[in-house]
Amino acid sequence: MVTSPRRILLIEGHPDTSGRHLNHLLVEAYSGGAIAAGHEVRRVAVGELDFPVLRSAHDWKQGGVPPALQASQQHILWAQHVVLFFPLWLGEMPALLKAWLEQVARPGFAVGPEGPREFGRKPLSGRSARVVVTMGMPALAYRWYFRAHSLKALERNILGFIGFAPVHETLVGSVEQLGEAGVARWQAKLRRLGRDAA
Repeated sequence: MVTSPRRILLIEGHPDTSGRHLNHLLVEAYSGGAIAAGHEVRRVAVGELDFPVLRSAHDWKQGGVPPALQASQQHILWAQHVVLFFPLWLGEMPALLKAWLEQVARPGFAVGPEGPREFGRKPLSGRSARVVVTMGMPALAYRWYFRAHSLKALERNILGFIGFAPVHETLVGSVEQLGEAGVARWQAKLRRLGRDAA
């Protein structure tokens, strides 16, 4: 259990900001638990941001970060712990969230100025992360049958590669069958994680 307050960034990766999806309820639960425990919390709602999709390696290396995403980078630099929430769509994170990551994780910020390298300095080292994924299938099926391939790629090839460690995960499966009691149980679990900044 964390004994001192931490700076926590919650990244809301659901593209649809119009309704009360389970993702939103879990973000609220984590945030509530963290704030009640004395942690500082900031939030980025990716679905509310207007930015272009990267279309070339040249743009990624040489282009400027869109103005709408400069605050996202500042929030990441501020944070000691980052929690990324998203629904599983076609076995992956939603395209809008992937586009956000591609824009934010630029050379000189998330990787060295020369671009990605397996070894060497990782600019965002010293931060921990948690990934919270909701899905229609049972979480065990995703983890064992599908090998959680997209989640592992995110943890290893993106978050771990740019310096986040440790990276933990929370998989919420069979969301259509949860019912009110099931949703309440997950909200309670996310409040506890928020309280512990875990």
